[in-house]
Amino acid sequence: MTATILVVDDEPDLEALVLQKFRRQIRDGAVAFMFAHDGIEALASIEQHPHVDLVVSDINMPRMDGLSLLAKLQEAEDKKSTIIVSAYGDMSNIRTAMNRGAFDFLTKPIDFGDLEMTINKTIRHVETMRETRRRQAEAERAHASLSRYFSPQIASRLAAIGDSDGMEVHWREIATIFTDITGFTSLVETAAPDVLGALLNEYVGGMTDVVFAHEGTVAKIIGDAIQVLFNAPGEQPDYSRRAIACAHDLDIWAEAFRERWKEKGINFGITRIGVHAGPALVGNFGGSKFFDYTAYGDTINTAARLEAANKHLGTRICVSAAAADGSGDFQGRPVGDIMLRGRSEPLRAFEPLRDSLFKAPFTAQYADAFAKLEAVDAAAMPAFAALVGRHADDALAGFHLKRLLNGAKGVRIQLD
Repeated sequence: MTATILVVDDEPDLEALVLQKFRRQIRDGAVAFMFAHDGIEALASIEQHPHVDLVVSDINMPRMDGLSLLAKLQEAEDKKSTIIVSAYGDMSNIRTAMNRGAFDFLTKPIDFGDLEMTINKTIRHVETMRETRRRQAEAERAHASLSRYFSPQIASRLAAIGDSDGMEVHWREIATIFTDITGFTSLVETAAPDVLGALLNEYVGGMTDVVFAHEGTVAKIIGDAIQVLFNAPGEQPDYSRRAIACAHDLDIWAEAFRERWKEKGINFGITRIGVHAGPALVGNFGGSKFFDYTAYGDTINTAARLEAANKHLGTRICVSAAAADGSGDFQGRPVGDIMLRGRSEPLRAFEPLRDSLFKAPFTAQYADAFAKLEAVDAAAMPAFAALVGRHADDALAGFHLKRLLNGAKGVRIQLD
């Protein structure tokens, strides 16, 4: 395979020097070079030739410098591995470039032997990443195929000859769970295929067993993410309560699973869970040739964003007020009013707690501190500081204390 390298530099003699230095590799078809004189020209060149494998870019250039180009390259879906070139001793810019995602750097004047070694190393990295993405895509296709196994609820409906009620696409009030695993991409990149297969098959099998025990419907399994529905396709008047109870049991099972594999030397990530309730477009979206019973809409998106919010909050389960209120007997503590991406209004969220934790003294202490926070009372900071002092492992209390120390007030939370 010929590696295509885009060199971005405004020095007039560099193109001839590069072509002379790499003439043998070019002749043998190992590499091919393209050249641009600034960042704007480089972006235009990549748009016309998306097959570019890596970029070698100077920092100081007219119109668009190398750091700005690097930022644009990192924003793209197909991120290009980039080698940054800067003046000797310009460690500030080099440090900025590495923080922005540069793969490596060189200093001027360029040592062409060093350039060759760095390019060869980067090409090997690019090839490794391509192979990793190929393996990940194969794994994700295999996991996605598991979504074709019907939940018991759907299977029973399909077994009833002529009964298509609930299968057609329609709006319906549901509760939904969205789960995801931290560090899944890194796991795919590092785990041996046979280990990864056994690991994920056991994980997906165990999680779906928990869902089915609560009579939920597994709507999708996409990579490491699982989407679960309640009150669809069948009627479940207590769908919010079922969803929260299921989330608790999923958390218990996932944590036990993680500990089992940790003892085997595999660092499996934490499972984060989001729960929301509301209207969704539900039904068979598979057309006439496939069966794909699932749900779409803001309710599903919100559950997914609540799942992601756990990463910032330090929690493992995050439940919306709509789901908590609908459960009837919700036990938990308020997180705050979260501004989720794509929503103009804040959403009150809660961390559900099992009975023993809900009745523990620290829950009442947290409620008192949160009430002070909600009232914008200056006593909120010492209240949370005391709580963290007594319970250093309380990540949510620590999250609020950090907010207060950084000057935040009230319970509205803006997540990055």
